[in-house]
This record gives sequence, structure tokens and C-alpha cells, in this order.
Amino acid sequence: MSKLADRISKLSESQTIAMARKARELKAQGVDVISLSLGEPDFQTPGPIKEAAKKAIDDNFSYYTNVSGYVELREAISRKFKRDNKLDYSSDQIVVSTGAKQSIANAVLSLINPGDEVIVPSPYWVSYLELIKLAEGVPVFVKTSIEQDFKMTPAQFKEAITDKTRLMMFSSPCNPTGSVYSKKELEGIAKVAAAYPDVFILSDEIYEHINFIGSHESIAQFDFIKERVITVNGVSKSFAMTGWRVGFMGAPQSIAKACDKIQGQVTSATCSIAQKAAHAAMDLLPSSILPMRDQFKKRRDLVLGLMKEIPGLKTNVPQGAFYVFPDVTYYFGKSDGTFKIQSGTDLCAYLLEKAHVALVPGKAFGDDNYIRFSYATSENNLTEALRRMKSALKELV
Repeated sequence: MSKLADRISKLSESQTIAMARKARELKAQGVDVISLSLGEPDFQTPGPIKEAAKKAIDDNFSYYTNVSGYVELREAISRKFKRDNKLDYSSDQIVVSTGAKQSIANAVLSLINPGDEVIVPSPYWVSYLELIKLAEGVPVFVKTSIEQDFKMTPAQFKEAITDKTRLMMFSSPCNPTGSVYSKKELEGIAKVAAAYPDVFILSDEIYEHINFIGSHESIAQFDFIKERVITVNGVSKSFAMTGWRVGFMGAPQSIAKACDKIQGQVTSATCSIAQKAAHAAMDLLPSSILPMRDQFKKRRDLVLGLMKEIPGLKTNVPQGAFYVFPDVTYYFGKSDGTFKIQSGTDLCAYLLEKAHVALVPGKAFGDDNYIRFSYATSENNLTEALRRMKSALKELV
């Protein structure tokens, strides 16, 4: 067997993808599995977006574009940043990629040298850690809790900074906790970063429009820090376009150029047809997708209500995205006579086998005292999933 590169052995498989695969395997065997593992909206891509893609095909828009995306798309993203976020990014500060994950990877690879430290509030999205490892950086985790709504404080941020710190990366609304940073909270973090000129901030805002508390706030809005902020967004969540694979960033021009350079050697531009679809999405007013956001909020309330009927599940009230991240330590040490639960990972395995409900262990997000529950599915599925969970968890004593 050929020897693989060391970087492969250092990388872990995405646990969200792994759980989705296990659920599909069971379904193929005829098992009625309810999968709540992937963060994928069950809505359809809006009509104007699909029509733009169809027109692009008919117009033979099927050739290579600029690596960073065709100019008119980047201009549309620039207008979106101005309209929705009050951020001024010119078209040459924008890089369109094959999903927001590639945008994040580009930024990390552009900034991080071996040994550089990257501060990550925990819990965090699964790929942050692996991308830091890929760049040979050193992750520095800042642990948060339900009591602080899973949000890092300025004091915690400052305490984590060393002379090796190069980047801090976070998401708001947050995957997996659904927490949303306020303008005041972001300003506090920005003021800390401002005192350290070598520290950049990567703000992952992919769930921007799935926000239940009003307007979304971007950390790049503060003039004293904006030249060190990379704002990452995309179309997958807010516009139900996961399979289209289009993400983008707004960044200082030097970083945008660096990301263009990396992308030019790895993938070049993303699909031209998907770019046209994304262009149509950028031109849609946020009000056009409010019904989807409102449906997610309704599902959140349904899930939180049903979770109250299950002993021992402790949660915050997520203010965005479409996840609940309950503390499940109440069940540690309990058993049904076959399974003994010692972690969130054990509990997910138990619920998959006993209740046929697929969830993701909190370990994937930095804390195995939790599990992640996605409510990006129908109310019927959510109600049935929680009924099954309640029944299975009753057997643990």
C-alpha cells in the first residue's frame, strides 16, 4: 500500500457528513431513519434564481470566468454588502468560491504559517479545526457555555491572544449553537483586536438571513478594524442553494488577491451557471426570503417546546441558524442494559440504533457534553424524531 502524505492522517472526516452517511446506509437497508445531522434547508431554491440558471444555459454561459467570479457578479455582491450589511467592499475585494468552506480555506491558507495560532470560540463549526490543521496552524480554543449563550467575551478573547496569534475565526449566527452576536458584543471584540495589529478576524456569516432577533450585525462595520476583517458569506443556507456550491468573501485587497492566487491553482472559478444563479440571489431583497426564516423560527419553537418534555436536556434559546445544541450530561453513566452512555458520541450512537434518529455528537464541534440537533426539516419529522428520542431516553436508567 502506498504511503499517504502526513497531512491526510492529521485530518479528520467531517462528523456531520459521517452521520449523514450512516443514516443513508441504514435507510438503504430499509430502516426508517430521520436524519437531523446535515445543515441543509428542506426548502426549494427560489424561482427567480432557477430561472437565471436556465437562462444562463440557454445563453451558452458555459465558459471559464475570472478566477474570483465574473465582474458583474462581484459588483452585485458588493451592492449586497452595502445594502444588507453597510459594508463597503469594491468588486476587486471580493472572491467568489465553490462554497463558503472554500472561501474560509482560502483565507486560512493565505494567512497562516506553520506554528501560527488561530483563536476559535468553542463550540465551533467542524471544518474550522481541520482547516487550521491543514495550514499547520495551532488552534487555540476559547470555551464558552450555555450560561453565556455560547458567546466569547472580549476578556476571554484578550486572554487568549499571544505573540503568535494571527487569526480569530467565528460564526454569527453560529453553527452549532444558533447564538447571535449583538452589535455591542461585536464592538467589544473588535476593540480588543484593534490593539493587536497582526491579528485578523474571519467572520463567517453564512446564516445571516436566518436570524430571529432583527437585523444582522457584521464585525467589519467598525472602521477601526475593517481592514483586518474577512467577511465570508454565501447562498447555501439563506437561499436554499446547498448544492449550487457558491460562497464568497469580502476582504482587504491584499487578502483577496492572495485568495485569488490560491484558488487559481486549486479550482479556478466556480461553475459559471451557479455564478449566474448566485447573481440572481444577490439581487433579491432579503424580504423575499422572510417566509423561510419565519418557518425556521416556528420549527425552533416547536423543538424547544418538545425538548422541555424530555428530562435532562439543557439548552439555550438559539437566535439564528437552524440548530439546537443541548447539554446531555444528565444521561452520562446511564444505561439501558446494553448501551452505557459516557459522552455525547455514545448518546448519538444509542439514538441512531434505538430511535433511528441521526444526530451529530458535540465532540465534532469541540465539546462532547452536547449533541447537535438540526431542525432544517418538516414539522412532522421533528415531532416524530423527538417522540422517538423521548421514548428511547426513558430506557436509560
